[in-house]
Amino acid sequence: MGKVLASDYRANKMMRFAVPLLAALLSLTNAARADDWATVMTPAPGPTQSIGFYTAGCLQGAQALPLEGPGYEAIRVSRNRYWGQPVTIEFIKTLSEKIRAAGQAHLYIGDIGQPRGGPAPSGHASHQVGLDADIWFERQPGPRRTPADRENPRLRSLVLADDSGIDDSVFNEQHVFLLRTAAQMPNLDRMFVNKWIKQRLCQTVGGDRSWLRKLVPWYGHDSHFHVRLYCPPGNPQCQPQADYAQDDGCGEALDSWFRKAPVVPPTTPPKPYRPKLPAACTAVLNAR
Repeated sequence: MGKVLASDYRANKMMRFAVPLLAALLSLTNAARADDWATVMTPAPGPTQSIGFYTAGCLQGAQALPLEGPGYEAIRVSRNRYWGQPVTIEFIKTLSEKIRAAGQAHLYIGDIGQPRGGPAPSGHASHQVGLDADIWFERQPGPRRTPADRENPRLRSLVLADDSGIDDSVFNEQHVFLLRTAAQMPNLDRMFVNKWIKQRLCQTVGGDRSWLRKLVPWYGHDSHFHVRLYCPPGNPQCQPQADYAQDDGCGEALDSWFRKAPVVPPTTPPKPYRPKLPAACTAVLNAR
């Protein structure tokens, strides 16, 4: 081996520091890219088009849900996730009118999607093509909340804190009416609810049970339910979700959820969800 020069030693020492620094910078750059969809504050121009899948796509020509209307008010509006397909906006308005006509308190509407869809920097993996919406079980009878209060309203779960069943001090027949009304709406593909909520309905609903098919168990969804609409006609790049059983979903499909291991909260913050998006989404993100 030849003699190691002082200049070589210094160069190697600098490289040991430079390589981790470069990796850290690249990591920060990638993290910033994960936030790109959230930093665009306006919809992409052009006709409304859902592009890609519910968990890996984008939205051109999004429409904004008015922040309040007959029978509803949007919450957490600072997130700027009240954009969606016209069919989604109409679904929310129609459902809210039905709930108001039944004499119930107005609905809290949560996330629909970002102005151009795409992945959010944290939280939801879905809500990317303007065809998903979160509707909360909590109600606030009486006057509407102030804009500031809408950022952090009380949002109680219908499930006991130890995940042992339904919290009957919160759950009531108004929730059953809300879920039934939403499930019977046109254009609805499915609704995600907590397994305990689905089980309670399976055990208690009589008469026409066909609407129960639309309620699909999924993790969480104990304080809100998630509606997912079909790809609208005239959206050729929208990818539909696979169909599910034609029965009421109260048999093995539900029972299997009670055999799953409980979800363990992560000890470190999860990495931003970064799916591979359709090529057309690049133009949507960058459109002026």
